[in-house]
Amino acid sequence: MMKIAPSVLAADFSRLDEQMKALAKTSADRIHFDVMDGVFVPNLSMGPFILEFFKQMTDLPLEVHLMIVEPEKHLEAYVKAGATSLIVHQETCPHLHRTIQQIKDLGVPAGVALNPATPVSTLEDILADLDLVLIMTVNPGFGGQQFIQSMLPKIQILRELIDENGYECEIEVDGGINASTAALAQQAGVDVAVAGTAVFAHSEGIAQGVSALQGA
Repeated sequence: MMKIAPSVLAADFSRLDEQMKALAKTSADRIHFDVMDGVFVPNLSMGPFILEFFKQMTDLPLEVHLMIVEPEKHLEAYVKAGATSLIVHQETCPHLHRTIQQIKDLGVPAGVALNPATPVSTLEDILADLDLVLIMTVNPGFGGQQFIQSMLPKIQILRELIDENGYECEIEVDGGINASTAALAQQAGVDVAVAGTAVFAHSEGIAQGVSALQGA
């Protein structure tokens, strides 16, 4: 069964305590925490202080997705705040191998995200060192976008590369995930789906939102 990582960027912060308690009763595997700097992506979102707040509200692992420039300057702050894994973008790391080693030295799993226009081939020389590759299925920066169908062959290429080499690396997707696109992603070889609106804005509630994705 595909793992589900609800994105708290889509949560209703006026009812956050209620929603986090509801999420704890589901079979969600971890929480996806988006960090945006208004530079790499055209939006701003949560920092280490907010992550500390979430850490007090949940026992689920906190996966931190750093959509920021110079992420290497902030890795330690997010781990101290409660991150249980860190994902950086290939596009923001000119010394990606060094950044991945920094993350591992902090004692947490390391992931790399690829924007829609960035090919899988850019990770071939470092894939053995990664715990996760996040394929962006929308252009990062905003929630509620449509799933880019042309990312499915990209996922398949990555799946084949991981399997052929016996790498211990999960494939995750983020963007436009609902019951329909989650099924397509899983068929292409995805292990983990990030979902925001499909979970937190589901008409029948958070539990049904998670269940619908896993049932897909």
